[in-house]
Amino acid sequence: MKIARIYMRVSTEQQDLARQSAIVDATRASGCYVAGIYREKASGARADRPELLRMISDLQVGEIVVAEKIDRISRLPLPEAEQLVASIRATGARLAVPGVVDLSDLVAESQGVAKIVLESVQDMLLKLALQMARDDYEDRRERQRQGIELAKLTGKYTGRKPDTNLHERIIALRQAGNSISRTSELAGCSESQVKRIWTMHKENKGKGQKD
Repeated sequence: MKIARIYMRVSTEQQDLARQSAIVDATRASGCYVAGIYREKASGARADRPELLRMISDLQVGEIVVAEKIDRISRLPLPEAEQLVASIRATGARLAVPGVVDLSDLVAESQGVAKIVLESVQDMLLKLALQMARDDYEDRRERQRQGIELAKLTGKYTGRKPDTNLHERIIALRQAGNSISRTSELAGCSESQVKRIWTMHKENKGKGQKD
């Protein structure tokens, strides 16, 4: 029986992972045993995602990494995205992502020139998918920037609203004695974000005591 590990990701706390849950049933229906499900709310343009790194450390030879789309795995610049994929492949696992043609079985059965050609085609298709995921990310960022500029010109820009739920969760986790790295893991955000929010909390608390 094939063994799979499923990675699900959305970019913000406001987004819901439920839509991606269908891939769990689909993976099991394909005859795979699901050894782990890794859920994360973090930008795909970050390489230091705790659940992604945990999944990679859990991978064993012959296992399959399943994701809804390649951009769930990475929206990193191409060189970094290729390094990420290489770290997955280095464990002996392979990717099974819609939109990315998987030639692994054909490569395993081939020899000589045919094997080299198939490996090259596989790498080219994967590189193309990773670059398209990055291009889409940059296009979204540019449209967002243009929207902000337009809002500023028309006097409608109010700035980005803070994620109060995330702030409260980080503060509660730190007050409970969790380290910065553990808080980052539990809250699903970066360590720098934990440090920034915790510092703001302490500063605001200090101002309140002075007042």
